[in-house]
Amino acid sequence: MALLTRDPDLANRLRCPVCLEVFKEPLMLQCGHSYCRDCLNALAHHLGSQLFCPVCRRVEPDVSNSPPNVSLAQVIEALHLPGEQELSLCPHHRNPLSLFCERDGELICGLCGLLGSHQQHQVTPVSTVYSRMKEELSGLFSDLKQQREKLEEQITRLGNNRTRITNESDVFHWVVRREFQELHCLLDEEKARCLKGVECHTRGLVASMDIQLEQARGTCERLNRAQHLLEQLSEESPLDFIQKYRATASSPELRQTLLLEGTFHAVSFKPGFHPADLKMAVWKRLFRQVLPTMEALKLDPATAHPLLQLSKGNTVVQCSPLSQRCVGHPDGFDYNTCVLTSRGFSCGRHYWEVVVGSKSHWRLGLIKGTASRRGKLTKSPEHGVWLLGFKEGRGYEAFQCPRVLLPVAGRPQRIGAYLHYEQGELTFFDADRPEGLQPLYTFQADFQGKLYPILDTCWHERGNNSLPMVLPQPPGPGHLPALEHTKL
Repeated sequence: MALLTRDPDLANRLRCPVCLEVFKEPLMLQCGHSYCRDCLNALAHHLGSQLFCPVCRRVEPDVSNSPPNVSLAQVIEALHLPGEQELSLCPHHRNPLSLFCERDGELICGLCGLLGSHQQHQVTPVSTVYSRMKEELSGLFSDLKQQREKLEEQITRLGNNRTRITNESDVFHWVVRREFQELHCLLDEEKARCLKGVECHTRGLVASMDIQLEQARGTCERLNRAQHLLEQLSEESPLDFIQKYRATASSPELRQTLLLEGTFHAVSFKPGFHPADLKMAVWKRLFRQVLPTMEALKLDPATAHPLLQLSKGNTVVQCSPLSQRCVGHPDGFDYNTCVLTSRGFSCGRHYWEVVVGSKSHWRLGLIKGTASRRGKLTKSPEHGVWLLGFKEGRGYEAFQCPRVLLPVAGRPQRIGAYLHYEQGELTFFDADRPEGLQPLYTFQADFQGKLYPILDTCWHERGNNSLPMVLPQPPGPGHLPALEHTKL
């Protein structure tokens, strides 16, 4: 029973010592302590003739004549809340289930806590447990609300993510269709170019054969006439035959006809490529066309070694003799004869070329913008340097750790470099033939920061390595020349 009081001490004094609930029909023993009527009767029934007061342990000979505590009942009646439901009864003692055993988690009555199986267990009034559990329930509601809000937020994010994926998928579908459409166009152009080359070659061969056929037919007609003339001569009389034979056999027409024999020349159909090589040749041309437009790079004089001379709009670099040594720029290389381009790359795909010609010793590639330019350059990817080099007597090599010798056929005069920043690839090509690139070596790396193309002319070596290195400029759109069918 709840009381209309905020004084906890008063509320405790108005509770039965047995059931720990507000007194119901309180009876007062001779010792002065009061108990609920039902609690006192239940004690008397279970304890028999000797009843001890649960509070002071005084013997009470007869509890049947215990008077009601009218004053206490009136106070309780004035303070309790109206309309409160009665508690359920204990199945063992028929007392109200007014307590909660914390150990066993069960609702019990006062006698269960005093006499039954719950002796010495921690018990709490039902009202207190109810308030505590209501608070716990409120906390559970709060936790569930927070979890629901988080879940709803996650559902919203998942929905947005799904929408974004769908939109990105639509974009990629469009990109794939567009890219393949362009590839189909390129393939159709290559197909038309190859067929046109075959047709041109065929027309030339057929025209040559037509000329030989015409010549052969003319010769055949002259032979027929000569044969007819000789047949007529053979029918002459002996005297006429002898007189006409010398003139006929030595006639210029007959001699010219006989000399034309064996003038036929066999012609083979050789279009300039083998059918088995057609796919590879077309792939090389397509790869060359789908590469990014060649970069229009210029060299940065501020980064050049003091011995390097730049010319032609900073597109040509050459190592000068030692006698022309001058003071270098603070940002330039002071040991290796290197120079960087004025523009670097921090994302995307880029392609550029370097003409090395017949230079006997050179290196080129990429370098991190933060790499040191003072002192000897450490040529390895671990130090932010990716180089391809050549030296007579040693050949081509990729500057890995350890270095990798490359089996390069011939001696390319023009080197192409293709950077795919996000994919972490730097590929070098033999770019001598404009119709197709021959891969030389590919570096795999996790590129970070800005990267600059680097040219290393290597030392002058007393004039033995004095040829320049050149950054060719792109000639504009459509710079790939149309190839003859014999060069496919």
